[in-house]
Amino acid sequence: METTEAPELFLQVTEWGETRTVPFPTFTLPDDRAFFEFCVANADTTLRFERNADGEVRLMPPSGSETGKANGYVLVELALWNRMHGEPGYVFDASSGFKFPNGAIRAPDVAYVEKSRYDVLPLSERELHAPVAPDFVVEVMSPSDRLPRMRAKMEEYKTNSVRLGWLIDRKNRTVYVYRPGTAAETLPDPATVSADPELPGFVLTLERVF
Repeated sequence: METTEAPELFLQVTEWGETRTVPFPTFTLPDDRAFFEFCVANADTTLRFERNADGEVRLMPPSGSETGKANGYVLVELALWNRMHGEPGYVFDASSGFKFPNGAIRAPDVAYVEKSRYDVLPLSERELHAPVAPDFVVEVMSPSDRLPRMRAKMEEYKTNSVRLGWLIDRKNRTVYVYRPGTAAETLPDPATVSADPELPGFVLTLERVF
């Protein structure tokens, strides 16, 4: 597997009260199968990986437990909505990668793809990182996330055919709503957020998320 060296990313690690700097070598993997095999080879770790549009592999630290609980709640509510409406699509968790039109491979915390768009893909493509932009994505910010980076990520989703995106900032009790062709909408401390008209009738109660 060929890789191209890039500047190192340094991580701060604290052990027994002592903080040290550990280099994490960044590299590019523009080949889709090579990136998939890299992820499989590291499946036993707690780390996740995404790939930027330029092929650079990026480390995704595991979320905190409270963030994971919030993700689980959103996932279950979306899956229940999907079942109650005759399962018009598929619901995916954060372990699912998607290849976007710009070449990036992203793994949203929660994603939804209509069946008609997903089922037409060959099985060989669905077994890897499916080359399809989800219709709907949700990102729940964890303590390690930074708002400017996450908002840039949501803008990338928006410009790569995602019809609806929610960025949930638990710390500040704020939801940012993204749709193509319009500016992001900011909802301060909302009680609920609606996915209409993209997912008719799906309304998320945020009390258990915040």
